[in-house]
Amino acid sequence: MTVRAAVAGGLFLVRLSPRRLRTVLERLAADARPVPYRQAEEYYREVVGASARCAGWQGCLPRSIAVGLLCRVRGSWPQWCVGVRATPPFAAHAWLEAEERIVAEPGCRDDYRALMRVRAGRG
Repeated sequence: MTVRAAVAGGLFLVRLSPRRLRTVLERLAADARPVPYRQAEEYYREVVGASARCAGWQGCLPRSIAVGLLCRVRGSWPQWCVGVRATPPFAAHAWLEAEERIVAEPGCRDDYRALMRVRAGRG
């Protein structure tokens, strides 16, 4: 039930303006500890297993938010990022990082350029 609630929250929050979304996520992350990579990857898999919409390439924004919400409910927070893929296919993208690694995404950290980040404990 928690995973479905996180997915519903992610699908709701994508409707906010970028400024408002960032404010909401920063407040959620403010008192959280950084999530370990393995936990973030596990939560990622739970979210994509629960939502076909979050599992697809076009679902990167609600997926990243839903995983962040799931982490937060369980006491931690990933580094939430929005930006672009710097390698083909070039596109806007949202992703998560934990322990300075991209969580469950193809490529490596150098393949992405973040325009916005929300880190744990930044309140």
